[in-house]
Amino acid sequence: MYPIWEVPHVSAGILLAMIATFHILPSHLSVGAMWINVYVETKAHRENRPELLEFVKKYTLLLLVFAYVFGSLSGVGIWYAATVANPRGISGLIHNYVWGWAAEWVFFIVEVTGIFIYYYTLDKVDRRTHLKIGWIFTVTSWITMVIITGILSFMLSSGKWPETGGFFDGFFNQTYWPQLFLRTFVMFGISAAYAVAVATRLRNDETKKLVIKTASQWGFAGLLLASGALFWYLKALPEASRGLFGMIVPDGLKTGVLVSWGAMLAYFLFAGVRPLAVKLVPAIMAVLVLLAEYGPRKGPGK
Repeated sequence: MYPIWEVPHVSAGILLAMIATFHILPSHLSVGAMWINVYVETKAHRENRPELLEFVKKYTLLLLVFAYVFGSLSGVGIWYAATVANPRGISGLIHNYVWGWAAEWVFFIVEVTGIFIYYYTLDKVDRRTHLKIGWIFTVTSWITMVIITGILSFMLSSGKWPETGGFFDGFFNQTYWPQLFLRTFVMFGISAAYAVAVATRLRNDETKKLVIKTASQWGFAGLLLASGALFWYLKALPEASRGLFGMIVPDGLKTGVLVSWGAMLAYFLFAGVRPLAVKLVPAIMAVLVLLAEYGPRKGPGK
């Protein structure tokens, strides 16, 4: 089936994995960041601490530029690479889940417009209205993950779909729920790492201390819960996938993932105990460590 795409010395699959690995950062940030934002904004209004809104504005700008510019570009890259690498496979996936993707894109449009409305109405509309905008964006963004996870998990484990051909028989397959929980918990870890990096640039030490402590608690809890979800996910994998995983993933890589996972838990613990000691460069490195440990689990999606 044409076109045939050959990538010398790399292969189409590895190039797709490289794009997908980067895409994890902006895509999971886009889903997780607003949970922290609306929490901090609510705290700012309830406790009459307007200085916290400096973080909200800086964090939302990062979300707007990084997640919805670079994330969108890399998302298009995934679609292109996947289509030319395996056109028949993508064609079959689209024919079976076209309405799933259509539903995801409806929520994605709300999400994309929501981030612009949220950012540009900060301090321009009343508090209650702005928080409603934030919550609409937050819930809508997570729903895109709920939908796309069903399609992505189907690519790995098709459930009862081969026998029935039913939409939901493939959508709610054996790896759907563990993967959804894993992605949800990891998104809190990723968004918390970004929040810590943004908070290091705040001018007020008290505000910086509060935000870093809050974000580190979210990140530590997220990664701790993700550890349990990861074991659930690995146990739910089909036998063939588990055998392939054990065969092609070197032991050194597995050890590196475990070490980096432990290092991130220690980092969040340190940030919670000594928030003012956290600096920008180590905070950015923490984000990259999360990328390395989470790995490419993203397929054609938003």
